[in-house]
Amino acid sequence: MSEILIQRRIDPTGVPAASSLRLWANTALGRIAGDITIRIVDEAESQELNRRYRGKDKSTNVLSFPYDGDMLDVPILGDIVICGPVVALEAEQQGKEPRAHWAHLVVHGCLHLLGYDHVQESEAEVMEACERKILAGMGFADPYAITASTRARKRKRPA
Repeated sequence: MSEILIQRRIDPTGVPAASSLRLWANTALGRIAGDITIRIVDEAESQELNRRYRGKDKSTNVLSFPYDGDMLDVPILGDIVICGPVVALEAEQQGKEPRAHWAHLVVHGCLHLLGYDHVQESEAEVMEACERKILAGMGFADPYAITASTRARKRKRPA
């Protein structure tokens, strides 16, 4: 089992309990052990990190920073940064249960730490299949399924 440190830099309202975040991360990691920090931030910190490390000047739902230094006695997998306000907004806009969306983003971030990516379509298919399997095993619905309410909102979007 991995050591998961939780850092909350925002009001905890709407943020799942540390025990849930740890459970989701450990489930995603399976038998792979290593230290992870999950940091819950506001839009300003997310935007700054996204600008600095990805060249994108906007806040985002999740960022993953795999550890690429020398391995110590205890393996360090890396850091996951989740923007609470973006997660809440996305869950509402996409018609998703907030807890399920949080679980998805923790799993997504963990898979990035393990080397998965979604830049290429073939990589995305593999990563999304892993996410679906892990989340289903925890009782969560397919995060990529388009619901009727999501389709209706997409039709109402301004051009």
